Amino acid sequence: MKKNIIFDLDGTLLDTLEDLKDSTNHILTANGFPERSSEEIRSFVGNGVKKLLERALPDGFERDEAFVDRLYADFSKYYNAHCEIKTAPYEGVEEMLNLLKQNDCKIAIVSNKIDSAVKELSNKYFGDKISVAIGEKPDIKPKPAPDTVYSAMKELGASKKDSIYIGDSEVDIETARNAGIPCISVLWGFRDEEFLRSRGGEVFVRTVDELASKLLKD
Repeated sequence: MKKNIIFDLDGTLLDTLEDLKDSTNHILTANGFPERSSEEIRSFVGNGVKKLLERALPDGFERDEAFVDRLYADFSKYYNAHCEIKTAPYEGVEEMLNLLKQNDCKIAIVSNKIDSAVKELSNKYFGDKISVAIGEKPDIKPKPAPDTVYSAMKELGASKKDSIYIGDSEVDIETARNAGIPCISVLWGFRDEEFLRSRGGEVFVRTVDELASKLLKD
């Protein structure tokens, strides 16, 4: 059994899709661009906010770095104020975290979401169940670089041999591989099994109960 468990946030612990969509569409329409659907936003997330915004811009539009930086700043301000409108934990997640804590597990979140939002959401929905919450910030490389995982492990006092990573995307699979720790892919998030297998996924769970059982057994 791995005692140090590192979770992705969006699509793994929290269903954040609709708030991400609404915030992205707010920025798009404010700049005269068409809105994107939930399914489009689902396919755009995973590599951080800047990449989400770049992907959401219309095909053929020149993605000037300074322009994307301005969109990022506007998105950050708007999303920080609107990140809890429709967001909620997936069913069973809070109970799972309680069970892990009762079994002396230490739990961290690493995300490519804006750091302030990660900490706010972690505190609001999970409180002291989460020991460490790390998001996107200038002084640390985003996933799939292993830097956020290493930072979480350092704060937890964890080693690679007693740590495991849980996520829902191809970015999470690559992050765990780069960090040198095992990965479990959940199938209730933003990617399906066929896609994740094509990107190197090997271990999958379909329900929160299945994940809890696997973590406590393994």
